[in-house]
Amino acid sequence: MTSSDLTLLPSDAKESTAARVGTSLDGASAGTPSPAGARIGFACAEFNGGITDRLLRGALDALEESGCDLAEAVVAWVPGAFELPVVAQRLAGSGTVDAVVCLGAVIRGDTGHYEFVAGECASGLQRVQLDTGIPVVFGVLTTETVDQALVRSEDDEANKGPLPDIELTHIYERIIDVMRALQRDELASERNALAATPGHAAGAVTPE
Repeated sequence: MTSSDLTLLPSDAKESTAARVGTSLDGASAGTPSPAGARIGFACAEFNGGITDRLLRGALDALEESGCDLAEAVVAWVPGAFELPVVAQRLAGSGTVDAVVCLGAVIRGDTGHYEFVAGECASGLQRVQLDTGIPVVFGVLTTETVDQALVRSEDDEANKGPLPDIELTHIYERIIDVMRALQRDELASERNALAATPGHAAGAVTPE
């Protein structure tokens, strides 16, 4: 997967869209809570563990720099990338983490094993995210060569850690708040309509 300056989101895109719609949710917007209180679970693959270790150290550094208390972090090791989804599911369903970061590396060899492992890992982690509602980051490198994996796990901007998932956690929270507000408004409207029915003694109800 690749990107370029030509495909970057314009700097004013979010603001211009927010001006046209009723509600615009953005985890990176002003008012996003500090990640200091975020509880992050890590599922890490031992296969190609040298790459995993570099990714994990980069992620922990990024969290620490953002104010997260690493004493709240949980790290669980599994044999390989194929096993990441089941551990991610346990972490996500434990009620003790706000997001799960899955780290590892699948490097292409001379057989089709690469496609099966990488594909099943990705689809499994997506299923965990959808089933639990807990953000799950796919931090598994899928590369053609060992050299590519080493470059992408260097201690630089290419190895930024899971900070976008903290933003995703906040987006989830804001979506829930918006939906609850809409439900309250809908319930209030139903009660007011019922109160206006002839013979009904109850008074009108206004949203909280």
